[in-house]
Amino acid sequence: MADTEEKNPRSASAGHVLHTGGCHCGAVRFQVFASPDLLVFDCNCSICTMKQNRHFIVPKNQFTLVQGLENLTTYTFNTHTAKHTFCRTCGVQSFYTPRSNPDGYGVAPHCLDQGTVRSITVEDFCGQQWEESMQKHHSIRSMSKPASK
Repeated sequence: MADTEEKNPRSASAGHVLHTGGCHCGAVRFQVFASPDLLVFDCNCSICTMKQNRHFIVPKNQFTLVQGLENLTTYTFNTHTAKHTFCRTCGVQSFYTPRSNPDGYGVAPHCLDQGTVRSITVEDFCGQQWEESMQKHHSIRSMSKPASK
């Protein structure tokens, strides 16, 4: 854990907590520094609708894959910017690289271990009109940027 804290020195000062989570079968496990109060996006694009993909976004340096790299497989389509990673054993996508934030991760709050989430606020995102929605949304791109000191 000390290595993770060194890797993310601003996390404690930003009010972040260490969340842990993974897939259904336990082959994939991760740690993520994020607020205990999560802003979760509910996207209605074709794949998010089919998967019921709700996620919060974090910078890459606040996410650590603890185990299961060899158990992950990836699906892409359309622009191939989003990397839909999922466990090849149980099929659960506990995190992925979103098209909106290719420099971060979208993490599924329902794949977090219990005990570190205080609240969840869900915001609808119109993925069916992706380009227009991205222009209208004022903060989504910044969510995967490391916090300034």
